[in-house]
Amino acid sequence: MQELWRLLTSPRHLLVFEAAARLGSFTLAAKELNVQQPAVSAAIKQLETSLDVLLFRRGHRKVELTSAGERLLADVTIGLDHILNSVRAIHQRSRAKYVTLSASTAFAYYWMVPRLQRLHQRHPNVDLRLQTSDREPDVETEAIDLAVRRGLGDWPGCDSALLAHEVICPISSPKVVETASLKTLSELMRQPLIHLEEPVRERPSWRQWFDHFGVTGDEQTGGLRLNDYALVLQAAIASEGFAMGWQHLTGRLVDQGLLSAHSDWSWHTGSGFYLVWSNATPLSAEGLLVRDWMITEASAAA
Repeated sequence: MQELWRLLTSPRHLLVFEAAARLGSFTLAAKELNVQQPAVSAAIKQLETSLDVLLFRRGHRKVELTSAGERLLADVTIGLDHILNSVRAIHQRSRAKYVTLSASTAFAYYWMVPRLQRLHQRHPNVDLRLQTSDREPDVETEAIDLAVRRGLGDWPGCDSALLAHEVICPISSPKVVETASLKTLSELMRQPLIHLEEPVRERPSWRQWFDHFGVTGDEQTGGLRLNDYALVLQAAIASEGFAMGWQHLTGRLVDQGLLSAHSDWSWHTGSGFYLVWSNATPLSAEGLLVRDWMITEASAAA
């Protein structure tokens, strides 16, 4: 950055250069930037002197970029667009009266929705917007207040709070569990298995689950392969086979009798599901309320 400062003299010169290059006129650039035309000419001249290169060919009524100017404009445009998007997102978030929470479809449906009534009772004036996503969002650039992520809790530029440890065990409908009458883990390999194959997010597989318990061999071929965990759970409830059950999402379904779980075959992976927020952009008062409420709910569930 020190070298960039030395070469540019002033970051303001880049804004003046971009406007003059885009409009093809120092006069029009001055009008857009609400300055006098000589100020634009002086800024461009200082920039050319600092870089020791000619950026514009001056004409009577217009200016044209040199090859060096065209190269600089391409990179300056990209950089300023990124800055604009970031500033716009931060500005919109600071003005918003609602709180955005980004999570997987399964988390939103099976963890969040059953608790929404309690949130509304506790904080009736909070307007929460749930956004489901098939990838881990960037809370800073996407203007998201809160997000749920799987990992170890250490994401650059973010603070986090653990909602649930990652604990996985086999689940299926009570009918399938009763019919299978499993006695050993190796017997599970011969049962129909429902596989989660998300396109972007990394999730443990059946193979990894069997490897953890030291079970060798190949699982039964075939079985459903679905790209969303909410669909996996619906397939398990519909007796399509055994699925991997994430405890923090399936506990309520087990309590309701919709699923049965082999909790004695639980795998504690060492990862967890975290509530994440930016440490660069302060949460609004409403965002703080939602964050603290979710942490309290998670502690009660644990």
